[in-house]
Amino acid sequence: MNNEELNRISGIILDSAIEVHKQLGPGLLESVYELCLFKELRLRKLFVERQVQVPVIYKSEQLDADFRIDLLVEKEVIIELKAVEIILAVHEAQLLTYMKLADKRLGLLINFNVPRLIDGFRRKVLNF
Repeated sequence: MNNEELNRISGIILDSAIEVHKQLGPGLLESVYELCLFKELRLRKLFVERQVQVPVIYKSEQLDADFRIDLLVEKEVIIELKAVEIILAVHEAQLLTYMKLADKRLGLLINFNVPRLIDGFRRKVLNF
């Protein structure tokens, strides 16, 4: 997928997340935001998968790990959702880990526990 298409999808995701935040506000559990954002993205005709398992392959062997991507959009964009007071470095490391293990170039970290959603939005790119 080219950069222009990834940027277009990213814009739809941000707009969808803003809509969910507008409807629900801050302060709910992460799982509620995940379900609602999943529904909103589907309404906008994007292909979305929830709780996608990420394998850990080391020296050609798959290791036991229970890493799951919250939402995977169009098989290309990873969305990691949070409902926390502040985004910490460990949250960003989690997103980067998923991006590297799943070999994806674009990841979005979205924290719904903020007054304005744009303040809880982080975009991470690898080899963009």
